[in-house]
Amino acid sequence: MAVYFFYGDEDYNIELELEAMRSRLNPDFISMSFQTLDNPDYATLITALRTPPMMFGDTLIVINAEDYFLSNKNFFDDSELADIEDAIKNNPESLNIVFVVKLPRDENKKLDSRRKLYKILSKTNSREFPTFKTYKTAEIAAWIKKHAKSKDIALKDDAVELLIEQIGNNLRDFNTELEKLKLIAYPDKTVTRKMVGDICISHQDLFNFTELIMKNEKDKALLEFKKLLDKKHPLELLAAIQTMIRKWIVLKTKSSSMTPAELSKLTGQHEFVVKQTLAKLKNTKLADLVKLKQNLFEVEYRIKSAESLDMVSEVECAIIR
Repeated sequence: MAVYFFYGDEDYNIELELEAMRSRLNPDFISMSFQTLDNPDYATLITALRTPPMMFGDTLIVINAEDYFLSNKNFFDDSELADIEDAIKNNPESLNIVFVVKLPRDENKKLDSRRKLYKILSKTNSREFPTFKTYKTAEIAAWIKKHAKSKDIALKDDAVELLIEQIGNNLRDFNTELEKLKLIAYPDKTVTRKMVGDICISHQDLFNFTELIMKNEKDKALLEFKKLLDKKHPLELLAAIQTMIRKWIVLKTKSSSMTPAELSKLTGQHEFVVKQTLAKLKNTKLADLVKLKQNLFEVEYRIKSAESLDMVSEVECAIIR
């Protein structure tokens, strides 16, 4: 069977798997042998599932199916689901169909296994791609070493340890840093702890910066921001800071109704980290966190839409507003 069902909140691992499958297609016919569909209706989906085999090798069709599972709408009736199931069972080996559901990161969402479509797809080559828990450092370290090997570099154990301390569990960020480390290490292929320390920003650096904003010590915060710019592009900083603030908002919102252990599962952070963060945020108002996140989001939008004339100045203005 050549039908797959990939789902989970670690979208980067899903993308790596899809790219590996795409790389196995005949490069001379890639425009005809590769296709992506976004939540197609029944007619489009059944046509894709019944695509006849091609003469030039395998075909890969990726079906982004988030709306099938994350919306309240019923996309298919029972007869249509029966047709879909029949098409999947009789799928030719040369036609590779991948249903993909990327779940929101840090929201601890799960697919509804009661849905008929889930039951159909779970009988295929089904695979979950969960986010690594931040406290499962051995799993993260193994992923880093394997990914580094694919880039033809190797990291010493203490370098991997520091990289995890600095970044946490964001695989996309690891990939970005490994690309930089490869350039720094060249012509050598071994990355040292010092190299990691020279280019990577730690969570503590980000925490200290954001904490200064929360304390209204904005002059000191701006100085810290300038230091961070030595290592990161403004957009990278904005993404990292907003991710941190989003977790803080979740903790502040849910702390009165959930235990630290429950918050640990919700945010993917170690329970000790959750308790430590809540203690540091004790005197921080939820409204201030929401306002800061909104300010930074607006700046990020302006930068990405090419409306910003001076990225650094606009971020600084967002911080002091």
